[in-house]
Amino acid sequence: MEQKENRVVLRGTVAGEAVLSHQVHGIDFYRFPLAVPRLSGREDLLNILFPLSSPETALPQAGAFVEVTGEIRSFNNRSGVGNRLVITVLARSVVPGEGDPCNQVFLHGVLCKPPVLRRTPLGRDICDLLLAVNRRYRRADYLPCIAWGSLALQCSQLQTGDALWLDGRLQSRTYLKTIGETTQERTAFEISITCLAFPEELPQETDLL
Repeated sequence: MEQKENRVVLRGTVAGEAVLSHQVHGIDFYRFPLAVPRLSGREDLLNILFPLSSPETALPQAGAFVEVTGEIRSFNNRSGVGNRLVITVLARSVVPGEGDPCNQVFLHGVLCKPPVLRRTPLGRDICDLLLAVNRRYRRADYLPCIAWGSLALQCSQLQTGDALWLDGRLQSRTYLKTIGETTQERTAFEISITCLAFPEELPQETDLL
């Protein structure tokens, strides 16, 4: 299975204490929230999964401004509580941040469902996509993406199985989910596409993205 590109760079503020999530092959994985402001003034609150690979590795402290580089991961939540598709950032590096806040995502994958074009109550076009990005070892991450305006109309013409390069930002949004007679507030995560290209449109000899 060919591995596709999956790269994210974030600079923001650690919005809570790191807590132990789970352990794999003797390595402890910690989870912490990262707040990354948008130009609009809103914040995206993103879940970071950080492997503590050695005793010398320090956990980020709440309130620290850090830079996170890594990959976006997805897994199915089978507990029946919360979202069915859980999106996190697997951090390969967490270092003190320098410069302005940053939220950049670079993906190369395959469209695995037909795109869905819809219109907001204010009349703006929006298109929902689901991109499959291969990992090693015969696994893949399934990542929800959205496009707006003229880019949404372009995306609506895509077909299942199309290979895509895209860049954008990982964003969070809250919504209300009605379950029986109760309503719960939940958070969804998706990649907002800012640039889209097909492999045949890209230069043959270049460092893509």
